[in-house]
Amino acid sequence: MALPDNPKLMSIRTFLKRKAEFEPGHRLVFTNGCFDVLHPGHVDLLIRARALGDALILGLNSDESVKMLGKGEDRPLNPQEDRAFVLAGLACVDYIVVFHESTPLELIKACRPQVLVKGGDWPVDQIVGADVVEKAGGQVHSLPLLEGYSTTAFLEKVRG
Repeated sequence: MALPDNPKLMSIRTFLKRKAEFEPGHRLVFTNGCFDVLHPGHVDLLIRARALGDALILGLNSDESVKMLGKGEDRPLNPQEDRAFVLAGLACVDYIVVFHESTPLELIKACRPQVLVKGGDWPVDQIVGADVVEKAGGQVHSLPLLEGYSTTAFLEKVRG
């Protein structure tokens, strides 16, 4: 059975049309990731990221992109359509754009967020697109992670 369409999931072209309608001063927050097995750490990070602005756009790694990251032969466990559908159910996520490259740099350049967020396992100087956002006068945040939650740790536990 196919998943129903979700208005939060869109192409970059559609997002840019929506962004053109934003009021002056609207603060767009961007984050990205695989979100293969959604857990409380992900949700906590997304809620705190959204609180930094007026809308949160999530760049979701496509299945091919996840494979490029070398997370394992069996990853992603959940296909991008399923991952996007679950993420779209979160009130803190306003827009989802799937990207197919190994990094979200081109997506960040296209959507030009005022705030860029990653989890605390990423030092600010290693966050892809940080230079682009800072050069445009934006902010970059590496938010502390909710301790005890990670997809890798979860998978290790499940696999025994």
